[in-house]
Amino acid sequence: MTWLAAASATVTPESTQQVVGYPSLFLLVLIGALVPVVPTGALVSSAAVVALHQRAPYSSALVFVTAALAAFLGDVALYWLGRRGMRSRSGSRWLAAIRARAPEERLAQARGKLAEHGIAVLVLSRLVPAGRIPVMLACLMAEWPPRRFARGNLPACLAWAATYQVIGIVGGSLFEEPWEGVVLAVVLTVLISAVPGVWRRVRAAG
Repeated sequence: MTWLAAASATVTPESTQQVVGYPSLFLLVLIGALVPVVPTGALVSSAAVVALHQRAPYSSALVFVTAALAAFLGDVALYWLGRRGMRSRSGSRWLAAIRARAPEERLAQARGKLAEHGIAVLVLSRLVPAGRIPVMLACLMAEWPPRRFARGNLPACLAWAATYQVIGIVGGSLFEEPWEGVVLAVVLTVLISAVPGVWRRVRAAG
């Protein structure tokens, strides 16, 4: 048992966090891309705060790569499922879920912008809260091939991961304790996500 005790002594809490944390981040962001109800931006920002306070090298880079890759794979998978649903007579629950989160007005705007600006709109949609689904549905209705969607979605996911990681780094750098930075990062991401909805209500009321 001495070898087990020696091995346990060499495993630091940070190493344990990394072994558990990165796969968990990947899985949660992937699920959030497929089921658009998980606050993936807050997850990335929180992970960035924790990485900032770790002594392990490349922690922040690993958070960025993990988040961007998971978001990319999730988006591509959801797009593939959406195309499959559009080609079948009965559709699919994934396509129904996409349509349910894309009001007709926003879908019409997304289709117009996509026709005018192309891939640039796809990149921007990842950075705008609740902007991803209407643009993805517009791509489906425009019958974009999966390869074209993937080419446009890659820079979108990279920009998205970088943006929310910066939010986490800013929040984490203001406090000595990681949990304080996590709380601030979550609050910032929630506020950012709420801004478009509040703005739409203000415009409708006016």
